[in-house]
Order: sequence, then C-alpha cells, then structure tokens
Amino acid sequence: MTTSQNLPVLFLTDPIVLPGMVVPIELDESAQAAIDAARAANTEAVLLAPRLTEGYATYGVVATIEQVGRMRGGAAAAVLKAERRAKIGHGVTGPGAALWVEAEPVELGEPDGRTRELAAEYKRLIVSVLQRREAWQVIDAVNQLSDPSAIADTAGYAPYLSAEQKTELLETPDVLPRLTKLIEWTKEHIAEAEVSEKISEDVREGMEKSQREFLLRQQLNAIRKELGEGEPDGADDYRTRVEQADLPESVRTSALREVDKLERSSDQSPETGWIRTWLDTVLELPWAVKTTDNTDVSGARAVLDADHHGLDEVKERMVEYLAVRSRRAARGMEVVGGRGSGAVLVLVGPPGVGKTSLGESVANALGRKFVRVALGGVRDEAEIRGHRRTYVGALPGRIARAIKEAGSMNPVVLLDEIDKVGADFRGDPAAALLEVLDPAQNHTFRDHYLDLDLDLSDVLFIATANVMDTIPGPLLDRMELITVDGYTEDDKVGIARDFLVPRQLERNALTAEEVTVTDAALREIAADYTREAGVRQLERLIAKALRKAATKLSGLDTGKLSELGYDPALGYGTELGYDAALGYEPLIESDTAAGGSLTIDVDDLKSYLGRPRFTSDAVERTAVPGVATGLAVTGLGGDVLYIEANSAEGERALTLTGQLGDVMKESAQIALTYVRSHLAEIGIEPSVLDRNIHVHFPAGAVPKDGPSAGVTMITALVSLALGRQVRADVGMTGEVTLNGRVLPIGGVKQKLLAAQRAGLKTVFIPARNEPDLDDVPAEVLAALDVRPVSDVGDILAYAIEPVIEPAADYARLSA
Repeated sequence: MTTSQNLPVLFLTDPIVLPGMVVPIELDESAQAAIDAARAANTEAVLLAPRLTEGYATYGVVATIEQVGRMRGGAAAAVLKAERRAKIGHGVTGPGAALWVEAEPVELGEPDGRTRELAAEYKRLIVSVLQRREAWQVIDAVNQLSDPSAIADTAGYAPYLSAEQKTELLETPDVLPRLTKLIEWTKEHIAEAEVSEKISEDVREGMEKSQREFLLRQQLNAIRKELGEGEPDGADDYRTRVEQADLPESVRTSALREVDKLERSSDQSPETGWIRTWLDTVLELPWAVKTTDNTDVSGARAVLDADHHGLDEVKERMVEYLAVRSRRAARGMEVVGGRGSGAVLVLVGPPGVGKTSLGESVANALGRKFVRVALGGVRDEAEIRGHRRTYVGALPGRIARAIKEAGSMNPVVLLDEIDKVGADFRGDPAAALLEVLDPAQNHTFRDHYLDLDLDLSDVLFIATANVMDTIPGPLLDRMELITVDGYTEDDKVGIARDFLVPRQLERNALTAEEVTVTDAALREIAADYTREAGVRQLERLIAKALRKAATKLSGLDTGKLSELGYDPALGYGTELGYDAALGYEPLIESDTAAGGSLTIDVDDLKSYLGRPRFTSDAVERTAVPGVATGLAVTGLGGDVLYIEANSAEGERALTLTGQLGDVMKESAQIALTYVRSHLAEIGIEPSVLDRNIHVHFPAGAVPKDGPSAGVTMITALVSLALGRQVRADVGMTGEVTLNGRVLPIGGVKQKLLAAQRAGLKTVFIPARNEPDLDDVPAEVLAALDVRPVSDVGDILAYAIEPVIEPAADYARLSA
C-alpha cells in the first residue's frame, strides 16, 4: 500500500491535467513558489489541482518536474509530467512560500472484464476521431496503451471536451464510470462532427457547382463571341426581338426602354430577371394578330343549332352580331386602333341549360379562338388587373393571360360564374371588371403588370350567371342581358334524343342498334324522375339506364337478386353464384343474350331507374283550408311555393316563419291588412282573424324574399278565414298593394315552366305581365290556362273552392 506524501500545490485554471499528460506551464508568482518549494525539499514533484470558482478540488495529479526554463518570449516556464491521481488531504507545513498539502494516492484495483470492454470501445472511438484528423502517430501511441485507466486519461488531450468535463473526469477515480461518461461524450462529438462534415460537404459542392457553371458560361460566351453569335437571352437579343416584332408604337417604345434598363443592369441584379420576364410576356402577346370572322350567316346559325337545342334568343343575337360585322367589313367601315365592334353579353339562367357550353359553340360559329375564364370565388382585384411588378412572382391578370392564351386580339372570352365574384380586403374584382366590360373604355384597358394599353374592343365577352341579384348594378348595366330560361318537357325530350342519348351511348361503349330509348321513356324520365330547369340530372339518369343496359348485354344482371331472395347481410349464397372468398357481388345471368339488343320503354324504367322520384303533391298539400300554391324563381330556375296559414287562440298577432327576407315579411303584413280591411266584402266574420295568425313558408332552410307572393298570401288567409280549400290545380304570382291591386313581377316564363312541371292547370299572373307571355313556349301556354288579373278579388273568386250552395259573399265577388 502506497503511503501519502506531502507536496506543494500548483493550482491551474487551464489546462486541466490528467495522469499521463506532459504539459508546459507558464510560471507566475504562485507557480514559481510551488516549483521552488518542491526543489527546496528535494521532492522534484508538485500536486497539480484545478482552480475552481467555488470551493477546493478533491482530487489532483502528482506531477514530476521534467524541466525548468524560459519560453520564447522570455517568460519562465516548466515542463511537468503528470503521473498519478491523488486525493487532496489536509494542509501541512513545508519550506518556501507555497501551500503544502497531504496527497493520498488513489489505489486502482485490477480491472474486470466490463472495464476492459469499455476501454476497448473507447479506444476505438478515439482512433475514429484521430483518423478524421489524420493524426497517425498519435493513433500508434494510443494503440500501444492497454491499461483501462491510462486509456481513459488520454481524454485530457481531447479538444472537444470542456474544462468542466475534464474536471469531472479528474474527480472520478473509478475507471468504469469514467469510461462510461467518456464513451457518451465522444459519441455525441462524433455525431456532431458527421453533421458538420455533411453540411460542409454540401456547401462545398454547391460552391463548386456554381463556380463550375460560372466558368462554363464565361467560356460559352467567349466561344459565341468568337463565332459572332450573341447570347440568346442577352439584351442584344431582346433588342432584336423587339425591333422585329409587330408591336404598336407605344408598346415598342416601352419595350425598348426596358431593354435599355436590361443593358445597364448587372446579371446578378434581381431586376434583370423581372425585366426579362416582362419582355417575354409583352413579346408573347398577339398585339397585331386577329382571326377572320366567318361571313356565312346561315352557316353560323347551322353550327349553333347543331350544338344546342333551343336558346333561340342567344342564337339570334349572335347571328345579328355576325351580320353587322360582315356588312361593316364589306363597306370598309372596320375600326382600326380604337373602339371596335365587340360585344358584352351576360347569359342569366338556372344551372344545366347550356350557358357555358354555348360560349364555345359561339366561337366555333364565328371562327374565333375560345378562352374560358372561371370567376367563381375570385376575391382578389389583382386576378383581373394583374399584380404590380414590384411584387415577387407578379403575373398579368386573367384577362391579359386569356388574350395571350388565345393568340389573337379578337377571341371569344367566356367569363364563367360572374355572379359569384366576391370582395374582401384585397379589393373588389367586380369593380375591376367595369373597365374590361365597358365597350367605351376597354380599348385602353391597362393591366397593372404590363402597364400598357391593351385593346379589348374586338373581344366578344360572354358572361354567365345563375342570378342577377348578386351582380353589382353598374357592372350589369355594361352588359347586354339575355335570359336563358329552363327547358320545357318537349325541349328536354328533344335534347335527350338528339344530344344526351348519343353522347352517353358512346361513353358506355354502346351503339344505337344495341340500345334504343323511346321518346315516351325520355318524356317519363323528364316528367317524373327529374324536376329541374336544365338537363344535368336527366343526363345522369340516362347514363344510369345505359350502364344497366350494358350490363345486361354482357349476359349478366344484378337486378334479379332481390327476386331470388338474396340477402347481402348473410354473407353467403353460393347457389346464386356468389363467391364469399373473393368478396364479389353475385351476378345472375341476364335474359338478354350477349350481343343482342335492348329497347328501353316506359314500362322498363322501374327496373332501370327505380320508382319515380317526383309526383304532383298539389292535391295533398291543398287538402286543408289555408294553403295556397304560389310560384317563385330561385337560382335553380322556377319552382312552386306552398304558403300555409293557420290560427290559434291568443292575442291578435302575426307570426311568420320560413327564413324570410324583409320584403316578403312586409308582403305578409300587407296581405293581412288587406284581408282585415275587406272582411265584409269577402264575407268573413271579424272575430275569425282576431287571433294569433301564423303564416309559414315550407322549406324553412331555404332563404326566401321578394314581393311576388303577395296574392298567394291573401288567398291562403282568405281560405283559412272562410274554411274553404284552394283549388289544387291553381297557381298564382304577383305583388299586391294595400288596395288589392296586382302589380307586375319578374320571371314569368320560368314560373310558368315550373307550373307545368308541377302539374298545375290554371295560373294567375299580373295583367301588366301579359306581354311577357310572348316569350313563353307555345306548348306551355297550351298546357296552362294563364289568366292575367289586375285585382286580387278576381283570383279569390276562382281559386277558392265554392260551397255546396252559393254563398252571398262570393256572389258579390263574382259580380
């Protein structure tokens, strides 16, 4: 057992010395005193201890003095060799001015197997770190070490360990925990080093690639210069392209000004890219390109008729436009460089009537390019006018991009869903469209990105909308309104026969010889399976029927399973051809042999489409007093509107339900006031209406507003008060005044189409709407008894069911 030893203490802040290290120490006053004291006592050894910020160290290192001299700068220094770890004991006396302490050596036991394993692992990690630094001589020295404690103490030389970590190692005499800490710290250092190397490698590769590309581009430019070729994307090339392009003089001047800026700009300047993008956009626009219009008026009408059934008003307007253009061209009256003879139309109608597809048909008839611009949900004004070039990623607006896409200055531009343009903090796109759609202004339309006058006067703009209410008034005033109402039953049959059935036959890989759909079946589908103004649902049902027909023609049929008692919930049925393992639905052989033909008639519709979805419910709805049938117009076309009135005990009041707008609420107040003021004329007991009157408009989730339900409300209230039903086959529409006058309303054609679809026979309309009947198809007028009236009393006299014996009150009304 080694005895303790009295040694002078030399406190060190940096470096932290571990056993086995040889370090040079610059001698200050206290260090010189420790060296002198050691030599005076003939020990030639000192105790090296770390200088801590708080308290004193517990352990130190016994180091022998190898050499004392001076450094290059002349300062005194000593070379010390640390030999072993010692525990610092109590202070003792000794020669000199140094602090003497008792140093108790630390006894290390024989290392066990776990300690040797950790030592080997740490040695491997040290070698890995040294290999990264290519310190091969140090690696040889480390490989010669075998003592685990000596291997652990080599961490004193590790630059990646902090002074605190090295102090912690010095304070850990046991080898096993010392190695455990070192392995953890070294692995963290290696992981960080690998990440740093990866980042450095990526940066270096990026720099090398950029430098390589720069050198290659310089060489390429030099080669082109020797060959007399300019750089394709250089300023000289842009100047040539601008000078050779067919541009208006003002556009050419602005483009050459930008080319001058490009020549003065550095290739590294971000403005260079912006200028090039702007020049590319300007040069790609078809400033002087125009297509030649088709001058065959009858041929253009034939193209429109071949693409769409009906829609005569739109077709006539296009033919008129083409006829005027042809005459102007024949007489040399074309306008050049100013206001052209373009047109701005807006097609308003319910979904599914062919508004969008009509735009492409018009372009084909006129021989023009066609571009569709979807405006639904657009809320940013810059989408129309473009972004200013100061913004990163700026682009021209949709109008300028449409002209660029069309490749001509006189295309047909379809502005789809213009009624669904919104506004928010980014601006109002509808306000930006005011200049685009104004024939008096759009010849100098200025896009924010281009900042050049763009002539849109020869563009034929066709806008589409479902309702006019959401289109701002100033914008609507700039467009020519064409109402596209819903189709009649005969129109739907014609469209289905000529357009929908052939298209669905092709999509389902069928021919007209294989499957035939009769007109009677088409009429039944249009009447009882759909209730729409357009034909979209009609086409879906035709497609469904043809898919089932294709299945039958393949020799299989899924429609007979219910007849055979198959229950899918049971999960079996091998006798029906069902394979539970494969998970396929059972298939039954069809009565129609593969390769045969089918005819779909009225009696077959139930097996193809199921039961009819719509039946007339007017008789059921009006079976009690207080219910009247009105007519309304929605975004989906015309529709019937049932108004229900009832009364209950309570204080005299009026309750309205059904999500109504302010105008409709006022109409209800007017209707009740009229009835109460004409009790004697109608023959109503005054006490009947001195109760809580409740007027309800079914489909409460649907917002309703407008004055055209006034006559219907009066009829429902009178029916309630008299206790007599309203005729089930009678519909009505019209605004009413306090004196009972019936005022005109809008949407007469759509309302009459809805009345025909609902199975009504008699319809009352305002007398001042009688001229609107000229636009109603003849088959609709033949199916309905349309009665124009100017006083609501005429409606009451006919619409309310009479009593068995004539009553005095209705005798007065009839008179």
